[in-house]
Amino acid sequence: MKRRIIMSMLAGATLLASTLLGATPAQSADVPAQSADVPAEFGTDWHDPVTAAPPIAKPSGKSCQVTVAEAQFRDFTPYTGTYTPPTGCGDRWSKVVLRMDGKVKGRQYDRLGYLHIGGVEIFRTSTPQPSPDGIEWSVEKDVTRYSDTLRSGHDVEMLIGNVVDDTYTGIIDVKVTLTFYKGAPAPASTPDRVLTLGADNTLTTPRNTERVVAEVYATGSGGGCEEYWYLTVPSTAPYSCQADGGPYREVQVKVDGQLAGIAAPFPTVWTGGWSNPFLWYVVPGPRAFDVKPIEYDLTPFAGLLNDGRPHRIEVGVVGVPEGQSGWSAPVNVLVWQDAKRAHVTGKLIAQDSSALANSSTYTPGSEHRVDTEGDHRLTVSGYVDTSHGRVTTTVRRSLANTSVHRWADGENPDALTATWTDDESVTVDGRGPAHTTRTQRTYTMDGTTTIGAGDRLRTVLTLGDRATVTETWGGRRTAWSRLDDTYKGDATYTINVPRDQRHAVGTTSEHYRLYGGQSDSRGCYDRTLTTVQGVLTEERDRC
Repeated sequence: MKRRIIMSMLAGATLLASTLLGATPAQSADVPAQSADVPAEFGTDWHDPVTAAPPIAKPSGKSCQVTVAEAQFRDFTPYTGTYTPPTGCGDRWSKVVLRMDGKVKGRQYDRLGYLHIGGVEIFRTSTPQPSPDGIEWSVEKDVTRYSDTLRSGHDVEMLIGNVVDDTYTGIIDVKVTLTFYKGAPAPASTPDRVLTLGADNTLTTPRNTERVVAEVYATGSGGGCEEYWYLTVPSTAPYSCQADGGPYREVQVKVDGQLAGIAAPFPTVWTGGWSNPFLWYVVPGPRAFDVKPIEYDLTPFAGLLNDGRPHRIEVGVVGVPEGQSGWSAPVNVLVWQDAKRAHVTGKLIAQDSSALANSSTYTPGSEHRVDTEGDHRLTVSGYVDTSHGRVTTTVRRSLANTSVHRWADGENPDALTATWTDDESVTVDGRGPAHTTRTQRTYTMDGTTTIGAGDRLRTVLTLGDRATVTETWGGRRTAWSRLDDTYKGDATYTINVPRDQRHAVGTTSEHYRLYGGQSDSRGCYDRTLTTVQGVLTEERDRC
């Protein structure tokens, strides 16, 4: 019944340019899944994990492959090794693709993992929960943006923290490779340098830096309530996960104490989430296997950062109860340099932040209810004097979160309806017309868990990951893209019994749509997957 599936990891809707722009729309097609009878309930084996995301486009021509890590994770001991750049493909690549092959069998929780090369985090992932008979899966990610790091040898560290004992027997076996494609130079979106913070969270940029982007791999995880931060309630409410300010979370970046960037964290549901692993055995929730970093354009601060001295970069998560752990937020800093200037000067000219609004109101009753509304806005602007003139960058970001959390005594039923929006525009004004990139992100979650007669636990859940990106030059639209990744699941099983007595049933689906193009063209990707009792029953492509 199994098939090996590669899960492609897109860095965001803006990667549409490399996969769809100028592409000929595919003809509509219904592709039947591998024929198999659908059992009355889950058995000891099911289809290998699969997503509907598009595959990573790979250039033709010569390529070279390097194995970065091979490990079996049984505990929290990291794998350590050495990375050596490939021979035979030069040191300038048109694309670099990471691939992780994994396998696990028996019984095991979902686990969070990372891969560092030279201290740079290039990959963060979580794992699927295995079947007794075992599963295999593969993940691919475009890591071309880390080419600067990959041009020289470095230490490697990888960890998928795991616990193996008489009950949880699954050993996580992985292999990670990098494939380098020789050819035309990488696109201009590839930075000249990739930096990490010092031990004291300081950063010293090259003095000729003209653009700065920080990326933060922010994840609420670790088994505590911050793994399910979107379900937390004020301490006045009778619920198992409490936080004084409720569920509003915001990931902030500060430069020397000044607020420099804000973002809404993606509400990732890991593969044991919502108390129901049968939702995720075959089709994971959006981004569960690809923890995309949050990006912050810090170019307005470039003039300040370019003074040759170390500057403090702080990342914090608003809303986490004081003294409580549960968030990991490693930082990479991507830098573009002016090759014709030894020192690029500049100045921060504006920094305007609204007051952060966060209201989380508890209403008691036979149905407990928490209503949450939060929002925050930030505008920063600065200029740099480059070899091609003065360039002013203005970043505007606006966040909002609304949610309604309802539950009864015993947290049965337990229901959440929530929406997060993260609207960002970056305007670059120098010689010629101003260039603006606007990204409108919307994340949604709508689910209910109920325990009924016979200890039958049922979860019905819909998740959404949506983004629209528009580029304009001088006010005229020149490119656009739209992503809509929707997951739906409905699964039921018996709790408080041995695994072989759960009598689980479940239907899941993912519909992944990606559209976009230049002002005069359109590309299209549209794919749907459906599973029943762990059997892949539908693969449909349409455009």
